Amino acid sequence: MNLQKSELIKWVDNRIGNLSDWHQLIFNHGETAWREYRSSAWYVERLRDEGFNVEQGSGGMPTAFCAEWNNGSGPTIAGYAEYDAVPGNCQAADTIQRPRDGLSPHAGGHTDPHSALGISSLGGFLGAKAVMEKYGIEGRLKFFGEPAEKVRGSKPIHAAKGYYDDLDAAISFHPFYMLPLCNTTRWDTHCGAAYAMIYSFECNSPQTWQGQTGATDSPIVAAHASARAPGANDALVQMYQTSKALKEHMVAAGCGWSMNECILTAGQATADNLPAQIAQIQYILRVPTIEMAQRITGVLDNNAAAAATISHCSWHRDWVSKSRHGLANHSLAQLTYDNLQFVGAPIFNQGKAREIAREIQRNLGLEPMDNPFLAVTEQLISPQAAEIELRKQLPEWQQHFTSDDYTEYCWHAPTVRLYIARPTLAAANAGYRYPDWVMNALGGIRETIEPMIACAAKTIGCTIIDLLIEKDMLAKAKREFEERTGGGVNGSQWQAPLCDYEAPINFRWPEYVTTERGHDWWIPRNDSRST
Repeated sequence: MNLQKSELIKWVDNRIGNLSDWHQLIFNHGETAWREYRSSAWYVERLRDEGFNVEQGSGGMPTAFCAEWNNGSGPTIAGYAEYDAVPGNCQAADTIQRPRDGLSPHAGGHTDPHSALGISSLGGFLGAKAVMEKYGIEGRLKFFGEPAEKVRGSKPIHAAKGYYDDLDAAISFHPFYMLPLCNTTRWDTHCGAAYAMIYSFECNSPQTWQGQTGATDSPIVAAHASARAPGANDALVQMYQTSKALKEHMVAAGCGWSMNECILTAGQATADNLPAQIAQIQYILRVPTIEMAQRITGVLDNNAAAAATISHCSWHRDWVSKSRHGLANHSLAQLTYDNLQFVGAPIFNQGKAREIAREIQRNLGLEPMDNPFLAVTEQLISPQAAEIELRKQLPEWQQHFTSDDYTEYCWHAPTVRLYIARPTLAAANAGYRYPDWVMNALGGIRETIEPMIACAAKTIGCTIIDLLIEKDMLAKAKREFEERTGGGVNGSQWQAPLCDYEAPINFRWPEYVTTERGHDWWIPRNDSRST
């Protein structure tokens, strides 16, 4: 089997230039949740060119896809690409802070970076496909396009619509984002549940707002001299402030959880004496348990009702995501980590990557370091050791921490969560923090991100080969899955999909637009603005 793995590693080494080129395309698209049109189209075309059958728009999501490739009978191994960027993080792949050409800093940009996540996973699957063809290894590869991960968007929908029902194993990869989960796999403490929703407030009957003396003589309801109805903006502000004020009363203290919000629509611009007709705010809850998510949602519903009532509005809630907590699989986690050991950790402190990092430090007014990249990014840590370190941050009862919707795969097949180091600079001195643009830039610069892409692709590909050749390894992982779920899918301990909604694509999600002014972010550049 080492022959096949060595062949896969050789394939990645020979194709790293292609993988890096492809990554540059996705990084520079910088498309955000539910609006990843060019990124998704690129993957669909690439996979078709590689011989995959591709369903575009899978699950009713225009920027999702489901690609399949068969090489005779055998297990079905799944993986996926994510490609959504983050609004307000438009950073060029450069050693100075600047947006990508022709855009403002408010445009979308890759932070994690999902651009490299997807290409790394694709590289592993294409490498495995090449080895399967050369050595006659039977099996089926299923590769998904998973949009809108930043709002936990596609995976709950794919799961609920049955796309994961035929999987034998799944491999989830993410660039590392927190220690100690760096060059390792998750062991026991997987990500928790997440609920995301949009609250909409509408003022549809402003004329029924309480009248005032003298106002009835005006032919225009809410004329300039009249006291108009409060309207949707007022409701949104009340919702925002009330939910902030009551946050400490939603969940008992002593566990790691978060609630974040984002205003999608506010009133529509007007200087007239008219009430705002519509305002929308999105919340996302990252919590250890589904029960906590339900409890917080109940509080938010009450807040929305109160805010609407005092602002003369109606309200309703639309789901963006209801994702389950994760499920461990030690067998697959250990197998994948063994392959990471076989491949070796990525190396950043050498060659042009090192010089680029030193240039960034110099541009920030720092003394360039001999080894500018964080030492742990070039070291492995076993999943068991990482688990011990992670548990030091958490109360004993808390079984899940942070949130990512890879957890949806966990309930349909044995699933591993793999973390490979991304380029991260070492602190120049105690307490120093680099500005956010630095990591965003390092994730886009070819020479600094390539070591991660290569390491992840090799590890993923080797794990696929193991699962297809070593039948006992896959059987062991599947037995553990059945034990943890109390009998597999629909077992006594199995958690069914929570998604009972369609893809929330028809909202004012941030996006790029093309007008007579050209192609731009939906918040246009304002080059003439004085500083």
